[in-house]
Amino acid sequence: MLDESLLDAPEALARADRRGLLRGAAEAGARVRTAARHATEAGLAELKPEGRPRAVLVAGAGTAANGVADLLTALAGASAPVVRLVPTGVAPAAGALRWSLPGWTGSVDLLLIATADGSEPGLALLAEQAYRRGCTVVAVAPRRSPLTEAVDGVHGMVVPMATAPYEEETEAPFTGAGSGALWALFTPLLVLLDRVGLVAAPPETLQRVADRLDSTAERCGPAVATYSNPAKTLASELADSLPLIWTEGTAAGPAGRRFAAVLTELAGRPALAAELPEALPAHGALLVGALAGDTDPEDFFRDRVDEQQALHARVVLLRDRPAGGLSAAPAARELALGQDTAISELEPEEGSELESLAELLAVTDFAAVYLALAASA
Repeated sequence: MLDESLLDAPEALARADRRGLLRGAAEAGARVRTAARHATEAGLAELKPEGRPRAVLVAGAGTAANGVADLLTALAGASAPVVRLVPTGVAPAAGALRWSLPGWTGSVDLLLIATADGSEPGLALLAEQAYRRGCTVVAVAPRRSPLTEAVDGVHGMVVPMATAPYEEETEAPFTGAGSGALWALFTPLLVLLDRVGLVAAPPETLQRVADRLDSTAERCGPAVATYSNPAKTLASELADSLPLIWTEGTAAGPAGRRFAAVLTELAGRPALAAELPEALPAHGALLVGALAGDTDPEDFFRDRVDEQQALHARVVLLRDRPAGGLSAAPAARELALGQDTAISELEPEEGSELESLAELLAVTDFAAVYLALAASA
């Protein structure tokens, strides 16, 4: 059960946050700036590509790396196919994941490897496969990791993963599903894809993204009361619920899928994500079955102390002001409210696509952290 009183007790939140999740979420903007500097120092900003790659292949293990692949797929659009590689098996001896390139991969393709760990032998072997095929390899990985050495060995380009000062002092790699890991991996790849013409992410845009992450962190910080804190409000609304995350807009889609992933990894909460309008038929049955809303919401005086909390569906509508076409949001609201299903809505402030994406990611990441802390206290 969620201890909602903890949400407005900053000192208690700090004591419960043994993994440093709140600090990681608050430092997302700083991580973008550091990662952009690392990308420049590695030479990405000075690249003079001969043309766009035929295809961009993205590989990486973990929630952060999977989120990066999803984000790049959404942002690149039709500029070039972005193919997310998935493990093809497990090596029997070491239990390591195996990865393989598609048979058509060649010298006109680009392989991107993103990992917050850097010790996965399967990714090192994947870089060697790419080298034999003549495929260009760019990796973002922790400094002095085995993967960094492997990519250097096949004449690929490595950008050291951005870490916070306290992490550099301990030389401990930043791992996990938090915002810091996501932006540390994502930012250098944005710089690269901007240079090859697949994504518009010049330095000034990345600076605005970092500023938006900073301002959102101020709004969502632990010292801000729940009534004016969008992340705490969302966390409170999702207590004892099955979140059905419905998204609309280019940036909202990957943000919603990441929200579902971090709710599971950080808070141990099941969640389902789908894009509108497909979400309506896909999740409609969940609004009328055993997960439907409370059958007696007006029974205020029933004893809730020892009562086993039932899990009810709750719609979370993430929107990115879709340009052109008709919005499915009114139909989504009508369906949810028609079935007595509560609905939460989140829409970013005006700005570029990347700024909207940053705000959605920041608010939902903070919400997942608050759920994790309040549920574990």
